[in-house]
Amino acid sequence: MTPGNELLFCALGGSGEIGMNVNLYGYQGKWVMVDCGITFADPNYPGIDVILPDLQFIEDRREQLVGIVLTHGHEDHIGALPYLAEDLGVPLYATPFTAGLIREKLDEERLGDRVKLKVVDPDKPFQLGPFGFRFVGMSHSIPEANALLIDTPAGRVFHSGDWKLDASPLLGAPATAEQLTAIGDEGIDVMLCDSTNVFNAGASGSEEDVRRGLTDVVAAAEGRVVVTTFASNAARLATLGEVARETGRTLCVAGRSLDRIIRVAKATGYLSDLPETVDAETAMRLPPSKVLIVATGGQGEPRAALARIAEGNHSIKLHERDTVVFSSKEIPGNEVAIGRIQNTLAGRGVRIVTERQAKVHVSGHPGRPELAAMYGYIRPKLLIPVHGEMRHMTEHARFAVGEGVPEALVQSDGDIVRLLPGPAKKVGNAPVGRLVLDGDVILPADGTTVNERRKLSLHGQISVAVAVGQGGRMLGRPQLRVQGVPVEEDREPFTADAVEAVAEAVRSGGRDRNRLREDVRLAVRRAATRWTGKKPVVDVLLIEA
Repeated sequence: MTPGNELLFCALGGSGEIGMNVNLYGYQGKWVMVDCGITFADPNYPGIDVILPDLQFIEDRREQLVGIVLTHGHEDHIGALPYLAEDLGVPLYATPFTAGLIREKLDEERLGDRVKLKVVDPDKPFQLGPFGFRFVGMSHSIPEANALLIDTPAGRVFHSGDWKLDASPLLGAPATAEQLTAIGDEGIDVMLCDSTNVFNAGASGSEEDVRRGLTDVVAAAEGRVVVTTFASNAARLATLGEVARETGRTLCVAGRSLDRIIRVAKATGYLSDLPETVDAETAMRLPPSKVLIVATGGQGEPRAALARIAEGNHSIKLHERDTVVFSSKEIPGNEVAIGRIQNTLAGRGVRIVTERQAKVHVSGHPGRPELAAMYGYIRPKLLIPVHGEMRHMTEHARFAVGEGVPEALVQSDGDIVRLLPGPAKKVGNAPVGRLVLDGDVILPADGTTVNERRKLSLHGQISVAVAVGQGGRMLGRPQLRVQGVPVEEDREPFTADAVEAVAEAVRSGGRDRNRLREDVRLAVRRAATRWTGKKPVVDVLLIEA
């Protein structure tokens, strides 16, 4: 697992899933990491919001790791840094806007003095061990999204990061077709490329299209308008600033993460034309037709601003004739949470507009026409699909070969692939997995705590206290506490039956206290199964008098 004179690649996250991107390149005894992101939990992880990659493979080789290079500032690319970067003990390299977001995250966790963060001029190449890096600006939904041109003596790699083609970008200056073609002219051996939208037959579209669509929706609205979008979508914030100006509305921002994005963007030269914003209390004093509110929470997050607005627990209040615009795409798995908020809003008489009704969102990832154009610019000898589920990556490989890319190789998390020299092939496997952030504690995603919580959420729990005297005789009446077991209308008869089952287990049990405790546990669980069909977790407290 120590690379020699061969260029290796290994994804520890983001290949076979969307999110949690972690990519390793190895050469001449050294590794470099590209991105270190999170993904968000689904109902399979009760009580968990954030899922982290398991970096054990590279933690065991940290003396070989020369640094972490960050392509851009989205959570699925930088979100794990506050929790995992300190243990790796290497510097982080990012362009100014991305570095600003990372710095705030590190400071929140009081790590600002313990993790080295190096701000890189986007126009200047830099060297990490045997790896030469050059940032290549790309269009995306956040400033300073970058591809990486990686040079090694074995060959050259174009690592796309997240990207799309946009003829009218609102922020930044992404590489032009001519500049990308010039990179291809230099010779690219391998391209690792975003697979997220490979099934989209059309191009993603321009932010300019969204500006026109949002302007039409807001201009037609009678009352207050709330637009919810990803906080990190600084391009959309710029768009909404223009929409507010064109429609004669005052801009209000609701959500701490939006405040942070605006603060970092302005500090690094972006959003300089954003209109002055007002707070929620001021917005509520303005005529409803004169305010445009941007709020977090479009993915149904229960603690975000939009959820609290929908429930009436926020200083921003919505009524009939008000409008909420969902200017973002539903992330798979969030449909139920989003639908719950939309239903609550609809119950208040609020009009809801999504991308199904109007052009209020475009993706930040490439559709098939953009992928085909990029192959033509870069002309790689080999394509490695990343940033997608397996269905995305296998389709991406087929599409690329059909568009004239000589070769494509599909890998997944943990596959160690020799990219160069010679034909690319899988040469090993690295351990991969998931960790969860549970409160302030990092745990294995398939460990005891999470598995116990799953069982509790599925079956409920019963606590039993039994007093036993000398000779194994039961003293008094056993006490039961039932939580989450469906016996609401039958609680008293169920409890009586369970108590009798406990008494029978004690009468027939021996003097071995561990055996007696297990007999009582099984007796109560069998009673619960007879009554409900469920197998609850049963905890037994045996009191010896």
